Amino acid sequence: MTSGNRLSATGGSIHFLGTFGLMFLLASTIWEKLEKMDQWLFIQINSHFTNPVFDSVMPFMREAMNWIPLYLFLIVFALLNFRAKGAWWILFFIITVALTDMIGNYGFKHNFQRIRPCGDPDFFMHVRLLVDHCSTGFSFTSNHAANHFGIGTFFYITTRPLLKKWAVAGWVWAGLISYAQVYVGVHYPLDILGGALLGLLVGTLTGYLFNNRHGFAIFDTQPTISS
Repeated sequence: MTSGNRLSATGGSIHFLGTFGLMFLLASTIWEKLEKMDQWLFIQINSHFTNPVFDSVMPFMREAMNWIPLYLFLIVFALLNFRAKGAWWILFFIITVALTDMIGNYGFKHNFQRIRPCGDPDFFMHVRLLVDHCSTGFSFTSNHAANHFGIGTFFYITTRPLLKKWAVAGWVWAGLISYAQVYVGVHYPLDILGGALLGLLVGTLTGYLFNNRHGFAIFDTQPTISS
């Protein structure tokens, strides 16, 4: 390699490193501003937009055990009314939750390692914690948001032909549970947004896969003509 080529290669490397450094600095600046906005919005929801009714309702909303009767009802309803297709619906339902949970944990939480607001010693003084303890798990993304928006999206896509506009109830339910995560002090709004987007993507995938292969006959848009 000639001296001219070496100089050219060196100049190219310096240019690349300079560009990379500038992009990294820009990304860091954007993230700092985004994080400050996220913390500000958290404080508004957790400490300012509050009332005694929500203080009682929101901790109940976010507790997974409280929704077991609803899950059991959906299982029994699907099996009694749709038999084998109901069993497939339940299986896809479970797959939706499993995917959002695994992707949220291993794809995001362990890579971003964001500390929860209630577990951050530099931010905890701003937190009004309404639950018994703060989870030691990482904050981004919220698995509550991912799981429930996954379920809500799957529910909407698979039941819309039957329930019409009422199929959005799954999204409303997911939104309330996700909002509760911020209200009680265990997640930032950005954690919820990330989890919701993940749930929407996974729920859309499983919902359309189910409809294409095992859609309920009662949900078909074409009427059945009996002879």
